[in-house]
Amino acid sequence: MTASDSSWRDRYLDLIEQIVTNTLQGKVRSKNQVYRTLTENISPGTGEIFERCLDERMSQVREGLDKQTDEMKQAKATRQLRALQTIQDAWQQWQKEKQQTQSLSKATTQILSAPVEERFLALLQILDINQTQPLTQTQIQQLAKSLKQTAESNPDSEIASDLLQIADGLTRGLQSISALEGHLVSWMYEQGGSALGFEGIPGQRGPWSVWAGRINSLFPQQLFQLQALNQPATKLAQAFQNAELSVWIELAVILRWLQQGLVSWFDQQPYSAKWGRLLSSSTLMTFAVIWWELSNGLSPGSQLSRACFQIVLQILRNFAGRADFPLYGGIVASFSGEGLRNTLKYLDEPLREIERTQEKGRILTLLAYSQRTLGQYEQAKAFHQEALEIARSAGDSRCEIANLNHLARTSIAQKDYQAAINYSQRALIIARQTGDRLGEANALANLGYSEVLADRQREQMLPEVYEASIEYLKQSLSLSDRLGDAIDREVVRSQTQALAYNSLGIAYTLIEQPAIAVEYLEKGVEAAQRVGDLYLMGLNFTYLAEAYYRLNLLDRAIYNGCLGMSFLERISAQEWRQAAGLMTILQGRIGNETFQTLLQQHRSKIVPAIGVDGFDYLPQLLEQYRRS
Repeated sequence: MTASDSSWRDRYLDLIEQIVTNTLQGKVRSKNQVYRTLTENISPGTGEIFERCLDERMSQVREGLDKQTDEMKQAKATRQLRALQTIQDAWQQWQKEKQQTQSLSKATTQILSAPVEERFLALLQILDINQTQPLTQTQIQQLAKSLKQTAESNPDSEIASDLLQIADGLTRGLQSISALEGHLVSWMYEQGGSALGFEGIPGQRGPWSVWAGRINSLFPQQLFQLQALNQPATKLAQAFQNAELSVWIELAVILRWLQQGLVSWFDQQPYSAKWGRLLSSSTLMTFAVIWWELSNGLSPGSQLSRACFQIVLQILRNFAGRADFPLYGGIVASFSGEGLRNTLKYLDEPLREIERTQEKGRILTLLAYSQRTLGQYEQAKAFHQEALEIARSAGDSRCEIANLNHLARTSIAQKDYQAAINYSQRALIIARQTGDRLGEANALANLGYSEVLADRQREQMLPEVYEASIEYLKQSLSLSDRLGDAIDREVVRSQTQALAYNSLGIAYTLIEQPAIAVEYLEKGVEAAQRVGDLYLMGLNFTYLAEAYYRLNLLDRAIYNGCLGMSFLERISAQEWRQAAGLMTILQGRIGNETFQTLLQQHRSKIVPAIGVDGFDYLPQLLEQYRRS
């Protein structure tokens, strides 16, 4: 310790002792009084010395308190410790505020030093949600004040106008947030307790109209109105590309708050059929798509276009870094609407900008899953293969196993059952080697399912042939019941069960045991509903329709077939045509009048699932199938 350090140590020990003495004498009445004393007496650059002195003194008092047996001395030591804890609280407050001041100063400097065409981008780096401590609303307000003061102190400078624009945008964004507070999730409770409230789930209504009615700013208001109509934001971006910078900054502040608020709220909900972290994933992808649409609507290479694109990348990085990233469950319940407006498909170009890291591998996995539901099998395989390579190089075994499993499902969709078996076996081996029970459960489901289909293709559907394949599926189901190490245990378990039940149900349908198939498929519907996976829900309903058709329970076949057709068409999954084909055959068999009568008998059960508009659209879907 240098002589200078020793001098500061003596000084701070005396300061601490004096505050403690004053506290015991009743001269200190609040933490704020201690806080002022510290700010007046601690010199810059000596904080660590003060902190060591405080820790030393607290250790001495605690040690003495533990050894003390005299009640009077114990009471005094207890009061001393409380006084020291008050000093510690005040010191932590001082440190925190100093850190915030330095952070704001750094942010102001960062904006000031950025080239004219980079200032919005510099602000977005400061607002990035991926920071260790993202800026709070109070800090954003302080930043706006700091920028405004800087601009007003140099009114004739070239950057004064830009600083005022940024400050104005931040301030207006916070004002709009004030108008939206209290309405972040109010739309969910307006569903009468029976609907989740997300566009993209038929018959349910989202937040956009509610939010549009709460704010006065034209740009965000029109954006929300477009979202309520399931319309992309591309043309709106074109209309506002010459607007003042403050208009775009206000929108960035508003959407940032909505996104963070929804994700935080969903994360805190105990998982049920209505709430859960799966919806956090939907939220992040929805906002990423909104910013991508805005970027696409602006002049290529412009500051605004690059800024919107940067926000897309920030959201994707945040999403990929979540512990509950859905390596298996697809994002099929989103309030972006219109079959997700091909949500993940939009993000191919932004992904090219991300380096080949673990986060890119994970997002590519999800992107590929989406492509498969859209029937874009070759694109899905390309994404999965790239994700597989990245996962291997990054040492992300869970992501590697997931992509092998997804490649198996994609091969099944392409009727390449031997390739599916190979991918499933590789996934199973690695999963067992690494202890990835979720990956193992999915691999078993894929292996059993692909072997059943391969046996059927070879026309070898004898009990002794498919018995081993069915056993794989049952092992998958059994293993999914024992998943206990997942981040969201119930979500992951339900996703895996949904796949296993679906595979078992389809397998028993294919081997002409429809009664057993119904048992598994009904459970598959329940599991898929718990995680909001419309794709698996649609498949289960479709195969339930086939099973009931073979059992000659035609009214149930119509009910399930129409639900399967509606759910799958809503997310643009090609399998909707399978359901439509069965309904067309059934309609031809019993006649249109009888078909419509049976359909109307189930109207009261179908409408809550797909809405009145969805029910009325069913005849158009059948007509569309017949014309194609």
